[in-house]
Amino acid sequence: MARTRDHDACPGALTVHRAADGALVRIRLAGGMISAPQLATLAGIAKDFGSDAMELTSRGNIQLRALTDTDAVAAALTGAGLLPSTTHERVRNIVASPLSGRAGGLADVRGLVGDLDAAIQAAPVLAELPGRFWFSLDDGRGDVSGLAADVGIHLVEPGEAALVLAGTDTGVRLAPADTVATLTGIAERFAGIRGKAWRVAELDDASELLAGLPVTAEPGAQWPPTVRPPVGWIAQADDRVALGAALPLGVLQARVAEFLAAVEAPLVITPWRSVLLCDLSEEVAEVAVRVLAPMGLVFDENSPWLDVSACTGSPGCAKSIADVRGDAAEAVQTPTGTHRHFVGCERACGSPAVGEVLVATADGYRAREEQDGYRAREEQDP
Repeated sequence: MARTRDHDACPGALTVHRAADGALVRIRLAGGMISAPQLATLAGIAKDFGSDAMELTSRGNIQLRALTDTDAVAAALTGAGLLPSTTHERVRNIVASPLSGRAGGLADVRGLVGDLDAAIQAAPVLAELPGRFWFSLDDGRGDVSGLAADVGIHLVEPGEAALVLAGTDTGVRLAPADTVATLTGIAERFAGIRGKAWRVAELDDASELLAGLPVTAEPGAQWPPTVRPPVGWIAQADDRVALGAALPLGVLQARVAEFLAAVEAPLVITPWRSVLLCDLSEEVAEVAVRVLAPMGLVFDENSPWLDVSACTGSPGCAKSIADVRGDAAEAVQTPTGTHRHFVGCERACGSPAVGEVLVATADGYRAREEQDGYRAREEQDP
């Protein structure tokens, strides 16, 4: 895909986008991880300064819309520890296996999330990365490698990781201790050679990014994209429970967020616009389900809501020609067995890697073809 601009227009916590319904900010959550007090802070910001409808994105981030006082929002985010860097706040794009260290996977990658986040913030050149460049840390289960982040690792053994570029195994193998330096080094090389490219997949030749790294395994492996989130009752390895809750159309109402925060447990926002409520006793988990399910959270892995998604649409987005969320909600009543993503214009924001993308037109919706082998948008980008 040929770009005409050096940088994208991805919003951040300080880089405000002026949407049709007002100011919009996106809060990066490294690995999707957020504490209960931090989520309560976001809910308070949404209620006090903007729309109650908080949006989860396909990179495990949270968007706040219709904000009236962005200075007050920035101050609240800083106080909650949600804005650790003013220079790198748009480029802290890290996805990781959401259940890592709790259920499944070859090893726990959560420690690498924090180390990688700190290393990104410590590298001045990485502040110049496009806001769409992102990193992935897959603990071997294959859930986030299939999302085709720009650079990442995929554990093949507890002590060995495959280096992955644009969703493809490079054949380079790394020890976990070398992971952070290697990933940030590749990101720095990308920053130096990218020209107008925003993503690794847009480079004519990405081989320069691997200079000096020995290929010791067969390259070329890819992983199928994961579309459905982990939902329901999930037994953790420590005999505690994680609850996976999908959010219809990725919208988390501030009042529901307050109830989630009131459980006082660690939370993870997944790349599939869902929430994990972690480290619960069985008794607390049972109470949480009874309270949260009537509020609209989806704990049923067979729910038709898991097969429908949408961009923001009208009236929030000026480019949209339809109320796509309303149309998607109606479509839930007629399941097709295929994931359907409804979008209000050709930008197709938030499109998943597989399934149908239905673009609004004056005459209804039409199916969109994939372009250049990957979706044009992975988040709800202005």
